[in-house]
Amino acid sequence: MKKFDSYRENNRREVKKATDKLPNSVWETYSSFANCRGGVIILGVSEDRDGRWNPTGIKDAASILKDFWNMINNPQKVSKNLLTDDDVEIETVQGNQVIIIQVPLADRSDRPIYINNNLMNGTYRRNGDGDYHCSRAEVQAMLRDAPEETTDMKVAEQFDLSVIDRDTLSAYRNRHRAWKAGHVFESYSDEEYLRVIGAAAVSKEDGKLRPTEAGLLMFGHEYDIVREFPEYFLDYREMLDPSIRWTDRLQSSSGDWSGNIFDFFFRTYSKIIRDVKIPFKLDGIVRVDDTPVHQALREALVNCLVNADFYQPQGVVIRKEIHELIFENPGTIRTGKKQMLRGGISDPRNKNIMKMFNLIGIGERAGSGVPDIYSVWDRQGWEQPEVEERYSPDRTVLTLKFDFQNPDKVSKSQDDTLDDTLELLVKQKLKTNKKMTQVQLAKELNISTATIKRVMKSLSDKNEIVRVGGKRFGYWDIVS
Repeated sequence: MKKFDSYRENNRREVKKATDKLPNSVWETYSSFANCRGGVIILGVSEDRDGRWNPTGIKDAASILKDFWNMINNPQKVSKNLLTDDDVEIETVQGNQVIIIQVPLADRSDRPIYINNNLMNGTYRRNGDGDYHCSRAEVQAMLRDAPEETTDMKVAEQFDLSVIDRDTLSAYRNRHRAWKAGHVFESYSDEEYLRVIGAAAVSKEDGKLRPTEAGLLMFGHEYDIVREFPEYFLDYREMLDPSIRWTDRLQSSSGDWSGNIFDFFFRTYSKIIRDVKIPFKLDGIVRVDDTPVHQALREALVNCLVNADFYQPQGVVIRKEIHELIFENPGTIRTGKKQMLRGGISDPRNKNIMKMFNLIGIGERAGSGVPDIYSVWDRQGWEQPEVEERYSPDRTVLTLKFDFQNPDKVSKSQDDTLDDTLELLVKQKLKTNKKMTQVQLAKELNISTATIKRVMKSLSDKNEIVRVGGKRFGYWDIVS
C-alpha cells in the first residue's frame, strides 16, 4: 500500500481499470512513456473525474500478466520489449490485486517505440495526462537520433568548399593556434585542415572533398545553410528595458554577418557576459578574468548549439532578460533529462560540431556541462537552474536565474575569500614600501581604486594597518 500511494505523486503515471482483460490502450501508453521520460502504468485502478484513484482490482491477475508478456514480446504488436521481470509486479491494495508496470525511457538507439507494426501511425508520446500520436516530423527526429553517426557527420553533397566563409575559418584557426600553439594542424592547408577537424570529407558519390553538414553549419553562410536546413535559425534577444521590445538582437538571417554557428557563438557570448560582474581572482599575482560563472555560461551556450536539431522548427533562441538567461534549442535530450543532470555521459546531437569547439578549448568536459553549471550556480548562492523538455515541437530549455541589473551581485562567501586574498597582498606590498599610495597599490594589483579603498578600510578597521602622518609625507605601519 505504501508503494502504491507513492505513485500518486508521480505525474508520469496512468491508471487503467482492466477488471477481466488487458486493455488495448495499455500499448499506446507503453509507447508514449518509452518515447518520453518513462512512467508507471497501473492496471486494476479507475480514476474519478476529480482525480481520485479507486482500486477496482483484477479478477485473474496472473492470466492478464501472461497475456501482457505474450503481447509485449510479439514484434507485430510492440517494436521492442524494454521490460524485465523486475519492472512488473502484482500488489494488493485494499484487498484488490493490481498490476504495476514501470516503463523506462528507451535508449535513443531503440526509439521510436511503436505498436501494431506501424512506425508512422503507431508511435506515441505523452502530452499532459494523455497519449498522442506522434507526427511524421517527430518520428523522423527520433530516427535521426538513433544511429551512432550523428547527422552533422554526413557529407553535404550539393555543396563544394566554396560555401565555406574564409574569414570565419581564419578566425577559427587563429583561436585554435592561440589555444594549442604548435599543434600539428597549423601547417595544413585550409582544405586539409577542414578535413581533419571534421568540417569536410570525401564524397562517396564523386570522390571530391565537400563540406560535411557540421562544416556547413560552423563555417558556411546562412543563405547556403538554409538550403540544407530549411528550419535553421539562430536568434539572440536581449530584453533589459520593459519599455523597449528589444534592447539588442542578433539573428542569423539579418544578412549583415555570416549567420553561422561559430560567429554566433562568439557574438552572443560577448553580449551575454557584458553585464556579468567579473569577480576578482588571482593566479599568483596576475588577475584572471575568466571565472567559473563565465565558464558555466560558455558551457550553457555551447551545449545549446551542439544539441540542437537544426531540421526542427523554431531554431535556437537565447533570451537575456532582467532576471534570467534562457537557452532554447530544437530537439529533446538524447540521454534523457535524468541522465543529463547526473552527468558522466557525453552524447551530443552534433558530435562533429562538439569536436570543433573542443579543439579551441570550449566544452571540453565531456558529460559534465550541465552538472557543472548547477554546481557553479549553487556556489554563487543563486536560484537553481531549470531544465525543461517540451514536445510537439521538441525543444530543450535551460533557464539560469540571476539579476543582470545588479551585475555586482556575487555571493558573500566569494567576496570574503577575495577580500582576504587582497588584504594579504596589500600587507605584503606595504612591507616592501610603506609609503605606497592607494593609487599605486591599485595599479600594482590591477584592481580599481574603489576596491583598494574598501580593502584598506577593512584592514584599518581591524587594526591591522595604521596610517602614520599625513597624506603627503605619511606612511602605513603594519600592525599584524
